[in-house]
Amino acid sequence: MASSTSFRISTKAKETLAKRAQREGISATALLERLIVEGVDQLDHPGIVFRGPVHDRRAALVAGPDVWEVISRLQELRGAEEERIAVLSEETELHPRVIRIALDYAVEHVEEIQGRIERNRELAERSRLASERRGELIA
Repeated sequence: MASSTSFRISTKAKETLAKRAQREGISATALLERLIVEGVDQLDHPGIVFRGPVHDRRAALVAGPDVWEVISRLQELRGAEEERIAVLSEETELHPRVIRIALDYAVEHVEEIQGRIERNRELAERSRLASERRGELIA
């Protein structure tokens, strides 16, 4: 639930915030909230950045894939955690430390990450079924 909070920021910061919010088509308050949440997450998890449009922001590794993609692949692999990390590192050339950064972020944001994984799996299944139907239709 939202609650009212008062902050004093410099005129320059306020102008910068307002200009950016206008470019994104959102309120300065919405932008400030996003910047605070994402900024704190980035401080808590160095190596994590946020990508995507305003309506679909997602956590990602600085020089790599989205966090949900890393976790999805780890879930597909078998073995102990370190074995899975080693396999994924070999497959992707991501350093094991970077994979652990994604894993640590995901642990604190389980619903967000698992939701993205589930949506992606649903879309993949829908696409697979559509492909089958197209094949049957033109057979």
